[in-house]
Amino acid sequence: MGTQQTSEAPGDIAERGIQYTKEQWDEIVAQTEEYVRANPTRSILYAAAAGFILDRLPIFRIFGAFLRLLLKAFKPAILVYGVTKLYQILKAED
Repeated sequence: MGTQQTSEAPGDIAERGIQYTKEQWDEIVAQTEEYVRANPTRSILYAAAAGFILDRLPIFRIFGAFLRLLLKAFKPAILVYGVTKLYQILKAED
């Protein structure tokens, strides 16, 4: 019974985490819509300022560096994932 709870708990935690994140995201979107409807001029000015700042930042360089880092970390992550799955399969056979 303890093994079942251990194997179900991460799924439940993940599902609850996804649901919580979705609820928070929906709330943020709703609050943003309310703010934009209440302050359209200020919202346009904020958007223009954010666009100007983002235009000046080296976003593509940052994104490219992040992508290269992610791709380099992907191979070891897949290896660890595979070893973990193999361990789970071998443990389940016992």
